[in-house]
Amino acid sequence: MNTDESSHNTAPGDQDVHKPAAPPDTTQTLRMMRDGAVVLWWRFFDWLAVVPWKTLLIVSLLILILGGPFGADDFIFLLIVASFIIKIVAGGKRRAELTATQATERADTEQLERTVLEARMEALQAQIEPHFLFNTLASIDQLIQTDPPRASKMQQSLIRYLRSAMPQMREGGRPSLGQQVNLSSAFLEIMAVRMEERLQPKIDVPEGLKSAVFPSMMLQTLVENAIKHGLEPKVDGGKLEINAEIVNGSLAVHVLDTGQGFMPQGSGGVGLANIRERLKVLYNGRAELIISVPPDGGTLATIKVPYEVVPANPDPIIITTEPV
Repeated sequence: MNTDESSHNTAPGDQDVHKPAAPPDTTQTLRMMRDGAVVLWWRFFDWLAVVPWKTLLIVSLLILILGGPFGADDFIFLLIVASFIIKIVAGGKRRAELTATQATERADTEQLERTVLEARMEALQAQIEPHFLFNTLASIDQLIQTDPPRASKMQQSLIRYLRSAMPQMREGGRPSLGQQVNLSSAFLEIMAVRMEERLQPKIDVPEGLKSAVFPSMMLQTLVENAIKHGLEPKVDGGKLEINAEIVNGSLAVHVLDTGQGFMPQGSGGVGLANIRERLKVLYNGRAELIISVPPDGGTLATIKVPYEVVPANPDPIIITTEPV
């Protein structure tokens, strides 16, 4: 009887002690895994920025040798190629960030304010989006199995993109319109392989204007905005045209798309605001960005800058590789 009574008189709080633990929250677990992956990625990115080339080469050779018996040659090769590309990008980003930091510490005159802004933009330019690189490499890997000619075309376009971007990240001097057109042309080739008939690019820039001075990454920003906010959201895509002309002594570069149209309150405003800020600092009111809506719809973005010619530069760095 006493035993029964004691069991019935057990405190409610004591009964909860023996309840089984609640199952883990799957969403929280996935979120922790994602956050962990992001942390690991940026640690790997920072490591590549500082590791010596010799060490990276030795590690890559060891991975290639050890991975051979497991039949993972293609994956390992793509991983090594991606590591070398990111090493170049990360190193350029680190150098540019150091330049920006040093310039900020000395920024006590108007000339130094301009130096700070350009150093900051070099850092942004050096940050070739890791997602863009990996998505492109993943697309190439997939197309190798399903459509080798398209894979080869995308690979060569990526090489062109990097060939155009890396000399600008490594070298000083004033960028030319020709350099910016080459960069955007290679980017459009990659996007055309992805979007197929939904993207119809056209570039019409006179050869004589390609030697004109034109700020880095401004054209690329307009092209990316046109695709991301104009053509990609549109089911059937559309046309994207780049052209340039001289208007009243100024160089006018136009990016026209037949997408869903410009939304003043929409996204993409940060990129356009950065262009306007750079133009103000670089040209002191003598340059402008104009956004307009053509009669047939879409968006027309125009950058006008004073026309001047870039002095002759040394030959660019050439990257060679074998097609897939």
